[in-house]
Amino acid sequence: METEEKNVAEKAFPAVQFTEFEPTTYEAWKEEAIVSLKGGDFQKKLFTKTFENITLEPIYTPAHMEKIPALEETPGTGSFRRGIHAAGYRSHPWRIAQEIGLTLPEEANSAAKLELEKGATALRFALNGATLAGENPSWVKETGVSITTLEDMEKLLSGMDADIPLYVYAGASAASVVSLLAAAMTKKGDLIKHTVGCVGADPLGYWAQEGQLGISLDQLYDEAAHCVIWAGKNTPALRTLLVRGGVYHEGGANSVQELAYAFSTAIAYMNALRQRGLTADQIASQIMVEVHLGSNYFMEIAKLRAARMLWSQIAAAFGCSEENRKLHLLARTAAFNKTVYDPYVNMLRTTTEAFSAVVGGIEALTVAPFDEVIRPSDTFSRRISRNIQIMLQGECHLLQPVDPAGGSWYVETLTQQLAEAAWKLIQETEEAGGVEAALKTGKIQQDINAVLQERFKKLDRRADVAVGNNMYPNPGEELLLPPEETQQPLRSIKEAILTQEQKAALLQAAAGTAGDLPPALMDVFYCGASLGEIREVLNDGMPGETDIVPISRHRWTEQFEELRQRTERYKAKTGENVKVFLANMGPIPQHKARADFSRGFLEVAAFEVLKNDGFPSVEEAVAAAKESGADVTVICSTDATYPELVPPLAKQLKEVCPKMSVLLAGAAPPELEPVYREAGVDDFVHVRANCRKILQAIQEAKGMI
Repeated sequence: METEEKNVAEKAFPAVQFTEFEPTTYEAWKEEAIVSLKGGDFQKKLFTKTFENITLEPIYTPAHMEKIPALEETPGTGSFRRGIHAAGYRSHPWRIAQEIGLTLPEEANSAAKLELEKGATALRFALNGATLAGENPSWVKETGVSITTLEDMEKLLSGMDADIPLYVYAGASAASVVSLLAAAMTKKGDLIKHTVGCVGADPLGYWAQEGQLGISLDQLYDEAAHCVIWAGKNTPALRTLLVRGGVYHEGGANSVQELAYAFSTAIAYMNALRQRGLTADQIASQIMVEVHLGSNYFMEIAKLRAARMLWSQIAAAFGCSEENRKLHLLARTAAFNKTVYDPYVNMLRTTTEAFSAVVGGIEALTVAPFDEVIRPSDTFSRRISRNIQIMLQGECHLLQPVDPAGGSWYVETLTQQLAEAAWKLIQETEEAGGVEAALKTGKIQQDINAVLQERFKKLDRRADVAVGNNMYPNPGEELLLPPEETQQPLRSIKEAILTQEQKAALLQAAAGTAGDLPPALMDVFYCGASLGEIREVLNDGMPGETDIVPISRHRWTEQFEELRQRTERYKAKTGENVKVFLANMGPIPQHKARADFSRGFLEVAAFEVLKNDGFPSVEEAVAAAKESGADVTVICSTDATYPELVPPLAKQLKEVCPKMSVLLAGAAPPELEPVYREAGVDDFVHVRANCRKILQAIQEAKGMI
């Protein structure tokens, strides 16, 4: 019976043969591509240079793979470019770690329980600035959980199982937060040894981000050594060093810089803690790396795969065991490319970023709420971000494939290029004295700023598109408003005044054998001590590090948002706006394309654009422009009509309205631009124009600046 069915199936669905197709060579494809370009330059049109200085080719072939070593590697082996687990997510599903940043511990606890109930598989708490700095807040003005005493930590963890994976960035030192966590769990009878995840310090990252460090790096490395030794003995699945590539990403860095500076930081931690008597394996077992994810889909996949290769090589150089050459990656969707205007597009951005993270391979993923750059997230925005991951796991079945990008000629090539470029920058950084020295000289900050300015430049000229911001604006958009900024008293902090004996015991533990500090901290937390009080004791009047230029957080569209907000503030204050008159010349088919383009161009700054169906003569257009009371007129027609049309029209417009700005829709030929400018044209609106510069000049003329 089975044989019969097989024969029937073979007749109905014969095997597909491809022998009738001749294999196509790259040269043959290139010839056809050149024909299709109709005279366009092959190199300029089809090769794309990225911010990483990597040139993307239009097509990748098996020939590209010949340059890549160790392609026979399987997942869980070799350089781990294909993942650290042989079965991928089938044996180790990535953890859905949604970030909670509500200020009061009890509020954060309720939100965390809801996240777990609705599908999250890990918890991630974002601490506020005061907690990260080891201070006691008297008021709150920023998002982030405030943890100051043992009571706070108990409220935060109330009702939580000890084995729920936990991810927390603890600031420049993790000693106090780790000790608070251990004390709270011990007090409620949980076993800290079951805790999984990372409560990690990143002293160099904190310094780079804030620009100042009230504690010396030597002291912070001493405290890190205490945490590594104590955690290794008492809670081996909880890591206490978190290297954050996001510090650089959110400053505008490219993927090469993010990887290189993150792993140069990891090298610095390895060196510093080895000098304190720890082994390479002890340190490596406590390191987790976090990267932030942008919208360049394939670049982000390659970045995660390259990260594992880099760490494997670094750990091997330090003599680490194979197990500790496996990189544990935490990923988060970036804030850098999220927008205030048209914010629902952020949902699309975070979806592609989450997808690239999953394909690239991660241990845990945080998808930020779509409104994170506007206001504190609410239940709705957190639900949307959480469900993105749940859908990727449950409906898209992305737990099934193991290294789905493996073998892709494009992704494998990009992975190799990215790893090699990052390795080169790591070597350059190390030769210059390491990441600490590079931060002090400002080299890292300058290099990142150069990339940031290049990003802004491409956005200004709309070579890159931010939907709803520098292109396709929604003039009728109602902004999602942040809550009114207030400084509300947080709560009174009842500090336990530590005795001289307790202070001496703390200082003795800090200066003693590595691993002694966390138990000593637990003892004083049990007595009611606060974070700020303990930090003051540990600092003991010692000087901090030299101030450096911080790597400030930026957003891709911040300058365009300021452009539009400037107009809106002016409207709210004066009731007026920039009026733009479109001098549409000739019938609708003659001017419509450029009129539509010009309207979209000028609405980027929320200017009022006055429409019409066109004018048959220069005199009628001039009369209508004058009557409109417009601040700006844009002449819209065709290149063929411009030589005869523009000079008289621009001249008459300037005569009847001397203060009016006159723009021409379209790029003028080099020989005609001087003629048009002499007639009165101030600037040109076209696809290569500097959009932000032109709109800002109009605002200045109106008195908005």
